[in-house]
Amino acid sequence: MLRIDLNCDMGEGFGAYRLGRDEELLDFVSSANIACGFHAGDPATMRSTVQLCLRKGVAIGAHPGLPDLQGFGRREIAISSAEAYELTLYQLGALQAFVHAEGGRLQHVKPHGALYHMAAKRHDLAAAIAAATASVSAELTLFGPPGSELLRAGAAAGLRTASEAFADRSYQRDGTLTPRDQPGALLFSAADAAAQVVRLVREGKVLSQEGEDLSMRADTICIHGDGAHAVEFARDIRALLNSSGIAVVALGQ
Repeated sequence: MLRIDLNCDMGEGFGAYRLGRDEELLDFVSSANIACGFHAGDPATMRSTVQLCLRKGVAIGAHPGLPDLQGFGRREIAISSAEAYELTLYQLGALQAFVHAEGGRLQHVKPHGALYHMAAKRHDLAAAIAAATASVSAELTLFGPPGSELLRAGAAAGLRTASEAFADRSYQRDGTLTPRDQPGALLFSAADAAAQVVRLVREGKVLSQEGEDLSMRADTICIHGDGAHAVEFARDIRALLNSSGIAVVALGQ
């Protein structure tokens, strides 16, 4: 049977502010990427999200981002490789403490937003993130875009890596995501997103915005948890995967 991991960004509230319907989403995904306090999240949110994941049997990953609460970590900041190492290590350590305290295990690392896209292209940042991840645990899996510096750096650091595609984003002909400020960057139809996911798993292909088929390996597929219809997307994607004979299983399980 074909298998795929469905991951979702979670725990992205802060203080009195709540973002996303995490508890409902956890019924449909197999892995969660939990914000670690820099782009979103706080100690109480991190702890409660870890508890939810453990209760629902969802694999726990860290979602470290740039220190930019106002911009939700989606604005590029000029950082050095040393700073990338330190901010990644700091955030992983914080989440790992909550996971350990609740009797769980941290399973993967997925950089967030601008940090993810910067590290996908810059070897120095990718190597720093991979080094920080390996220093926490050599058993962690590092997520990154197909063919990216992140995946190359993770493999060089001796980590398991996972090539990630997106259910609710469109792609350019070069295999990169369509920038969020361009038309068509986001898929607003749950049926379209589900069909894109099934084709990625079955055929290893995705249709670019320019109408060209792209070959793309996907070990894990992301559903964004902050979208207005995230729960409906997740439900419909999971249902189509099930009816297509594709098992939704966390990596390594």
